[in-house]
Order: sequence, then structure tokens, then C-alpha cells
Amino acid sequence: MAEGQVFALLGHPVAHSLSPVIHTVAYASLGLPHVYRAIDVPTAGELVAAFDELRSGAIGGANVTLPHKRAVLELVDEVDTSATEPGAANVLCRGEDGRLRAYNTDADALADDIAALAPGASRKRAMVIGSGGAGVAAVAACKKLGFKVIGVTSRSWARSEDIESSPSAEQVRRMGALPLLWPSPGESAPDSFATQALRLQWWDLARGASVVVQATSAGMLGKDPGESVRDVVPWDDLGSDTFAYDVVYTPRMTPFLRAAASRGLQAEGGLGMLVRQAARAILLWTGKEPPLEVMRRAAEDALDRGGRTV
Repeated sequence: MAEGQVFALLGHPVAHSLSPVIHTVAYASLGLPHVYRAIDVPTAGELVAAFDELRSGAIGGANVTLPHKRAVLELVDEVDTSATEPGAANVLCRGEDGRLRAYNTDADALADDIAALAPGASRKRAMVIGSGGAGVAAVAACKKLGFKVIGVTSRSWARSEDIESSPSAEQVRRMGALPLLWPSPGESAPDSFATQALRLQWWDLARGASVVVQATSAGMLGKDPGESVRDVVPWDDLGSDTFAYDVVYTPRMTPFLRAAASRGLQAEGGLGMLVRQAARAILLWTGKEPPLEVMRRAAEDALDRGGRTV
């Protein structure tokens, strides 16, 4: 039998993460004696200390979650191309010589989940809500799937001046997507004609979307309410074959997903993305393909028992 290793999740907070449940059942199914720990890493100093454990081999590999997905790129020895474009990593692999390499499995996991759930969806236009880590991963996923037009809006892009000076807007542009002003439903007096015109771009493009991805934490248990992101989608003008995907998976039914389902649209939460990115991490660490369905059932059972995620 292979020698047991310790793998870990690094982030803050992590106490209610589903990752230990998902990874534990995966290793058991593969007959591997590995263990998985969620390690709370609230400060930069503690992150450096965790890296010392990685280099020494005390931790064999790690997942990374908020708030450290960008910071770890400055601490590793190599950055895989999967993490270069989004500028963030969620997997750290240790070589035999102790060198650390950063990967991003979020984009591939999301692309695989959308392809599996909506195999017949048109690849003409995708719209993404959010410009943070999940939003950038969603843009990369839509590029991987071959969407010809990808529009992105963000709550931080309130005025035309914001979108011109925003680093996240520039990153979206570099990736080949269109940064669009937050549409602010119900606003009676935009601050400029340019702002008003730019906000109309989101509405016009969204009406023709075949896929809409909600890629913020809005609607997640313990986070911002989800109505603000729900209300920027022109639900009644979408085609009947539009696919709505919310990266949030707890609660199972967010305001975004509820709005889509009430109009008869196919709507899915992000549990599949979580499971698929975990599976890709396990493959990187062990060289073995873990059982997706077993991992998914374990995650669903944990949620049914009241488990939560960070």
C-alpha cells in the first residue's frame, strides 16, 4: 500500500469547508491511506509557515482558498499556465526536490461541469456576473468552451471611470472578454451619458446569452443577499434554452437559480464545480482519477446534514 500523506486546504475561514469530506471519501475509494486537513491560515505570516511544511514534505500538497489564491503565486517556485492567465491558484503541488508548483483547476472544473450539464448549449454568447477569482475562472472556462462573445459585469464597476481604471476590468480585457458596467436596475439618473450608454450594453448583450454564470458569493449562506445579482439578468427576455449556472452551492436554491427555474430555464448550482476541481487536484497529487459520483454523493450528504462551505 502507498505511504500515507497529509494534504490540506489553506485559507481563512475553513472550518465549515466540504473539502475534507470530498477528499476523504475519494482517498478511501482509491484505496489510498492519505488524510486531508482544513488548516485555518488567517495571516500572511501563517501562510509562509504553511509553505515551510509543504517544502519539508510534512504537507504533501494543498488546495488554496480565499484570501490567499493570489498571494501564493509569489511564494511558489513555478506557476503553471493554468494559473498564469487568471492570476490565481487553488492547487499547490510539491516535487520530490521540494519545489512547489501552483495550478488553477477552477476554470477546467467549471468548463467540464457546464459541458456535462448543458452539452447542447450554443457557444455564441456567455455572460458572467463577477470579476473576482470565480469570475475570472468563469471567463477562462467560457473561453475553453469556445464562446465567441463573453461579457462580464461587476458590482465594483459602477461608473464609466471605474471600468477604465479597474485592474480587474483590464484583466478581463486581456483574456478577450468584454468588461461591462454594472447595470444598476431602477436607477433613475446615471451620472453621465457615457455611464448610461455603457450600462445598456450589458442588457443588450445579456438578452442574447446562451449561458449566464453567476460568479460572486452573493446568495451564499453567510454572505451578501443574492437579489442584487439576480436583478441584473433580463430573465423574461432570455431564450428558453438559456442555461443559468451559479457557482454558489449552499443553499441549493439561490435567488439567481430560483429566478431561472421559475421561468422554466435549466439552472444548476456549483457543487459539481467544487467536486471536479477537487478531483483534478487529487489527480495532480496522486496520478489517480478519483470517482466523481462517489465524491458528489458525499458532498450532497454533508450538505443535507447541515454542512456548509467557506
